[in-house]
Amino acid sequence: MVESIGCATNGKCVYADGFDTYLRENIQTAQAIIIAFTIKDHSMGSRFKMYDDRQFCNGHRTVTMGKPFGYIISGDYRAEKNLQTIIEKRAEVGGNFLAGIATDEKDTDRSIDTLAAKIVYAAEHHYVQPSNFLGVGGMKIFRDLIWLMQSMMKADHKFYISHGQYDFPQKKCGTMMKMYLVGALMSNEKLMKKAGNKVKEGMIAPYIKALEK
Repeated sequence: MVESIGCATNGKCVYADGFDTYLRENIQTAQAIIIAFTIKDHSMGSRFKMYDDRQFCNGHRTVTMGKPFGYIISGDYRAEKNLQTIIEKRAEVGGNFLAGIATDEKDTDRSIDTLAAKIVYAAEHHYVQPSNFLGVGGMKIFRDLIWLMQSMMKADHKFYISHGQYDFPQKKCGTMMKMYLVGALMSNEKLMKKAGNKVKEGMIAPYIKALEK
């Protein structure tokens, strides 16, 4: 929860460690993205989790949409059904063509060659695959969320407008007015400094009550 919403208003990461710049100037400008990892605890491992957490400054914006994705995985991937769903969902919601997944389960060299060929083809031809249920459903959830919280998630809101992602009418005026008030408060640096961790405590308050029961 440390500064997890510090980038909500302007989309800039609060940590000045150079990662924000590297993310935008290298990763987001690449023609394609290939992620390599060894399966640990039925997941991509703690190293990838660290990377994922640090790119939270992207908010809910699909800034790498249109780029083909590929994975090189070491481990028993065929047995990891949940991990397979996560990888497919990440590509679908992000608007990325999942070019392939190379593993060391069988014929490693051939699977890597196949992945490479698909990645190159997709990048050269700007191939975009139609979204399935995961892609359509995931974007509807984010679309509804950002629309209601547009006053607070300002950077996300601008991104959604510029990419035509608001394709429906919303009439939850009461909720939106509350979010505008929250957004105004968050934009005030003096108030946020006085509030300290109160904002984060408010976000997790319902979960604390549930745990106490």
